[in-house]
Amino acid sequence: MKEIVKEAIKLSFPVMIGYVFLGMAFGILCEQQGYSALWAFFMSFFVYAGSMQFVMLTFFHSGFHLLEAAIVTLTVNARQLFYGLSFLDVFSRMGKKKWYMIFSLTDETYSLLCAIPDQKEEHGKKLMFFISLFDQCYWVIGSVIGAVLGSLLNFDTTGIDFAMTALFTVIFVEQWLHTVNHLPAYIAAFAILISIVVFGFDNFLLPALLLLVIFLLIFEKKVERRKEERS
Repeated sequence: MKEIVKEAIKLSFPVMIGYVFLGMAFGILCEQQGYSALWAFFMSFFVYAGSMQFVMLTFFHSGFHLLEAAIVTLTVNARQLFYGLSFLDVFSRMGKKKWYMIFSLTDETYSLLCAIPDQKEEHGKKLMFFISLFDQCYWVIGSVIGAVLGSLLNFDTTGIDFAMTALFTVIFVEQWLHTVNHLPAYIAAFAILISIVVFGFDNFLLPALLLLVIFLLIFEKKVERRKEERS
């Protein structure tokens, strides 16, 4: 177990760097809008939704209808409906831990879990659990630190929420450099381009995800064949 914990810390280290600073950005904005470190802790502990937590602050600040909040949350996190499907079989083999695995599945955690080769073995299942747990701990710790710093320091927070976009960019570059088969990335870029042209920048995300799933199903054999050839 000790070795698995060490391995989980090592694998999740890049996410730790991103999550602590992203969490700090959220905590600072949280405090700037009048919510204490305790609020930042509970939102990161119980909600743990990354970009949606930034949206939540807007809801709290301007007022919102419960149905409106539910629709926006579904829209912002709709992508998880798609990539979460790939772990249905794996999580179902993890007993009671599967509920936490479903709750804690974020974009960055997903990218780490995909790289674990023995997902259905006992070692792989324990490793995935600790990676998911540590990632949330990084986010919670960063949120609390940010809220505390925000209460002690006064500075301009303009642009600080761009940290989320920066982390996604870094993860994409890392996966591009460590993956020999780039065909899925080209397919994704094509799906995004079509969606932007048809639906515009404000509404392209969900259609792009639907198109991506359709294209990947159509070109599944070609993607797998290209992967085998590159390997």
